[in-house]
Amino acid sequence: MPNNKYREATHAGSWYTDCAQELNAQLDCWLDDATLSFGPARAIIAPHAGYRYCGACGAFAYRQISPAVVKRVFILGPSHHVRLNRCALSAVKWCRTPLYDLPVDQGINQELWKTGHFKWMDQKTDEDEHSIEMHLPYVAKVMQAFENQFTIIPVMVGSISNEWEEKYGKIFAPYLADPQNLFVISSDFCHWGQRFRYTCYEDNSVPIYKWIETLDKMGMDLIETLNADSFSEYLRKYNNTICGRHPIGVLMQAVEELKRSGYRMSFKFLKYDQSNQCSNMHDSSVSYASGSLIFE
Repeated sequence: MPNNKYREATHAGSWYTDCAQELNAQLDCWLDDATLSFGPARAIIAPHAGYRYCGACGAFAYRQISPAVVKRVFILGPSHHVRLNRCALSAVKWCRTPLYDLPVDQGINQELWKTGHFKWMDQKTDEDEHSIEMHLPYVAKVMQAFENQFTIIPVMVGSISNEWEEKYGKIFAPYLADPQNLFVISSDFCHWGQRFRYTCYEDNSVPIYKWIETLDKMGMDLIETLNADSFSEYLRKYNNTICGRHPIGVLMQAVEELKRSGYRMSFKFLKYDQSNQCSNMHDSSVSYASGSLIFE
């Protein structure tokens, strides 16, 4: 295990502002525009693109969090740059943000490591990946009144099979059951266009962007059922380019495990957006969705 102390905010200054005052004001504005309608969230799904594309959408998920009860924040994000067939933990002690540094929970990291099913990220892999970093400023903002009273557990989720999603779901289920824990599931939705090698368009009676929305909302509706097998079947059928499909799958399997123990949960999507409204086959867009899981 490497022992580097800090993960730098490598995407600050490009994907989001590196000015703390400006970032604070942006996040305040987006959170003020979002409504608290499905909380307190035990888990959220939120996007990880540049803030100018998805910052406003992400606020609808973060608005559902009740920070006073949260002591640990698990952040599960997909791997965009390295091939990974398991889940990997961050080996650093602190993750920097322009607002303040977030402490990585060394105790939980060791508990997860001892299962034998996790790897360690090296520093370059950790700092190259944006899917977790893009959530760190939002976590810092929402938890601002409780700075130094909570920890984070960043987890990079590889291209894992359904069987491994189920295994990791069982590992994370006891943590999800604890009301002091919050899970942040990092995912964008459809990446449509030739540059993404995905141009599924099955209903030419509607504009392409409307078909993309229909395709995404089919998947979102299935996530809301909290039926992991149904969501997996949808992905097999349409191969929708939801980059956080595996982190979502792990969450859904954790939910399935808790349902077998008698827990009752509900999930609701609260906001949907697209980076661009595609009108022809040369266009491209990325979709964003924000939702909240609550315990009943």
